[in-house]
Amino acid sequence: MNSTTLRPLVILVSIAAIALTGCGSIESAAQDDCTSIGWQIGSKGYNDCFKARVYERKLDYSPPPGSKPSPSVI
Repeated sequence: MNSTTLRPLVILVSIAAIALTGCGSIESAAQDDCTSIGWQIGSKGYNDCFKARVYERKLDYSPPPGSKPSPSVI
């Protein structure tokens, strides 16, 4: 491969790795929350807790409804 083909591929792989790292941290934090309060992994209570915590964390990190990105001053 030449460098003009390789560069976009490297950028795409880097962005994908960063995105997957972010998703994993939300799920691992939700898992830590549920196991720290005593739920056993695989139980119905744990599964309910995990789903609720992932939902709450996604809400925490998402922009408020109706918000629009503003242009940068830089």
